[in-house]
Amino acid sequence: MLSTLLSSIIALILSCVVMGLGWMLAKRAISDREKSSPFECGFDPIKSARLPFSMRFFLLAIIFLIFDVEIVLLFPILVSMSSSFSSSLVFGLFVFLIILVLGLFHEWNEGSLDWAQ
Repeated sequence: MLSTLLSSIIALILSCVVMGLGWMLAKRAISDREKSSPFECGFDPIKSARLPFSMRFFLLAIIFLIFDVEIVLLFPILVSMSSSFSSSLVFGLFVFLIILVLGLFHEWNEGSLDWAQ
C-alpha cells in the first residue's frame, strides 16, 4: 500500500516537472518571429497563409472519407461470407449498400459532387 502511494507521488511529481520544463522551453520558441511566419522557399511571404478554405473542397473530402470508410466496413462482411453463407448477413449487406447508394444519389442531386460549375 505504501509503495503504491509512493510510486504515485513520484509519478505525479515527475510529470509536473516534465510539463513545467516543456512549458518553459516552448515559451522561448514561441517568441521567435521567423518561426511563426510561413515559409515560402526562402522568400518573404507574399500573402497571408490563413486564406479561407474552399467549402466545396471540404465537402468533397468528407464525402470521399465516408465512401472510403464504407470499403473498410464492407471488407469484414465479404471475408465472413467466404467462410459461411448467411441470409441475414446478405440482408444486412444489401441494407447497408442501399443506404450508401441513397446517400450518393442525394449528394449527386444536391450538386456536392460537381467540382466546377
